[in-house]
Amino acid sequence: MRIDIWSDVVCPWCYLGKRRLETALAEFPHADEVEVVYHSFQLDPAAPRVGTETTREMLQRKYHLTPAQAAEAQGRVDALAAEEGMHWRQAEALHINTGDAHRLLHLALEHGRQGELAEALLHAYFAEARNVADHAELRRLATEAGLPEERVEEVLAGREFEDAVEADVRRASAYGASGVPFYVVAGRYAISGAQATEVFRQVLERAWDESAKSETPGVVG
Repeated sequence: MRIDIWSDVVCPWCYLGKRRLETALAEFPHADEVEVVYHSFQLDPAAPRVGTETTREMLQRKYHLTPAQAAEAQGRVDALAAEEGMHWRQAEALHINTGDAHRLLHLALEHGRQGELAEALLHAYFAEARNVADHAELRRLATEAGLPEERVEEVLAGREFEDAVEADVRRASAYGASGVPFYVVAGRYAISGAQATEVFRQVLERAWDESAKSETPGVVG
């Protein structure tokens, strides 16, 4: 059974959803037969490749918030992350473009290391406030995730996988997704947002049961 996930590596709800899905999968008896594939989605395609403001400063500017209001908004999400065992520094993270990170995630898919790189990127950004638009940082994270250094260099030096990133965005739009995270389980069940673990658990069980029924041969008698 396959789970397709549209997400962005600077999306806090995507990281929360990832943890909640992982918790549901840890309790799912058929988890070894589940394939997870990540797809690209940029919350802000126009974000700068060289960050000049933090995410908190961006929230203040974009939504006309006071510093206290922006801090409170991020604090609420940080508290939810803590409930999932994560401790974030997102207020210190830069507002940056994620296009190159997504291109590397497509490379990682080719090498069977996409899950490892997705986690590395999210952890680096939220838990360590690292700049995941910086090529030196991306190079380090990608190679540590098991990608061949020469291929990482080639991708970062050019525009490879840009078409794949754009295709992912178009596919998300075709599904009706206007934001992330967005999940499609077994090609038939869509889940929008970082839902509770129980929601993921119920959908996994339903999708598995229906898949099993559809594969059961009919009785001829």
